[in-house]
Amino acid sequence: MVLFVTGLCHRRCWYCPLSPERSGQDLAYANDRPVNQPEEILLEARMMGALGTSITGGEPFLVPGRVAAFCTILKEAFGKEHHIHLYTGMAPTREMLTPLVGLVDEIRFHPPQDAWPEILGSPYARSLETARSLGFAAGIEVPSLKGLPALAGILPLVEFLNINELEWGGINADEMRSRGYIPEDSVHNAVRGSRRWARDLPHRDKVHWCSSRFKDAVQLRERLKRIATRTARPFDEVTGDGTILYGVLEPDGQLAPDHLGLREGSYEECDGRIELSWRALQKRAKRLAGKKYIVERYPNRGVVVEVTPL
Repeated sequence: MVLFVTGLCHRRCWYCPLSPERSGQDLAYANDRPVNQPEEILLEARMMGALGTSITGGEPFLVPGRVAAFCTILKEAFGKEHHIHLYTGMAPTREMLTPLVGLVDEIRFHPPQDAWPEILGSPYARSLETARSLGFAAGIEVPSLKGLPALAGILPLVEFLNINELEWGGINADEMRSRGYIPEDSVHNAVRGSRRWARDLPHRDKVHWCSSRFKDAVQLRERLKRIATRTARPFDEVTGDGTILYGVLEPDGQLAPDHLGLREGSYEECDGRIELSWRALQKRAKRLAGKKYIVERYPNRGVVVEVTPL
């Protein structure tokens, strides 16, 4: 589960992908569900069968009490085996890290690009050592930018160095253009050259590469599939991408579901519509008066992807 704890941040990274709706806003989300009460986090986690949680922002250390409270709820509900990792752009001190001992399992540091050339003499190196001395797994996670080889010197101090392929997005498109960056192709979000900058870093066992395609095709899809299989109605069809397919009938006048020959549990009445298996609707479409269409959407009544008229 992705637990977004705040949109507040002390930095203004030009490559930040946060939308205006979240950036600079002190809001919390569990996956895409707004969180107003801590219990809503558990609802989302149980719904998707989450085995772990990623704490993101914004900057989580700007709301340390909230982070501690959310992590406490998760650990109490799912046990210590529920793995929690936290992203931070800060170099937290021992005093900042200590309250999270036993609540957060792993810290993923995000030093800014201008800190890379002198990373061993930076506060990030000291904070990494402190985190590991307190029992956290600790490493660095950064986007693939020019200058990555400068991080080779800190590899002995970290347990991992995760490199994410730089992605083009509407939020940071102007910043990308001003630096001469262009998309790799017309299909994917990767920035041309991003993979090459990572290859310039000397290969070590601790270095891990995460491509744009992997994040889109594997990470997001698997999360959606976990949610979909746990929230789908009996007549919903879960696609290989983790979306939901179902049929919708908006009848002309009154139409009782039993006139369709549908058994109990194989349909749902919603605001004058009848939602049912898209295959069942397609089979009956020619003899039904009214508006008929197939809906593909994200699970748990999420964003509609496509509507196909019948």
